[in-house]
Amino acid sequence: MPSTAAITGRVLPKALYRTRARIEQTFGKLKRFKRIALRCEKTRASFAAFVSLALAFILIKSVHTT
Repeated sequence: MPSTAAITGRVLPKALYRTRARIEQTFGKLKRFKRIALRCEKTRASFAAFVSLALAFILIKSVHTT
């Protein structure tokens, strides 16, 4: 069975695919935080602050594991 790229004729450059995959993985990790997934924060500012905090935790963990 031919791949989707073979049918449509579109092929993503490798660097673009890596960037897209990294963004999707980050959103997946972000959704592991229950308060973000359930949107427990009532105001936009507190939700944005908690997203920033969660991203900081993700960044720190990724730096220390490599």
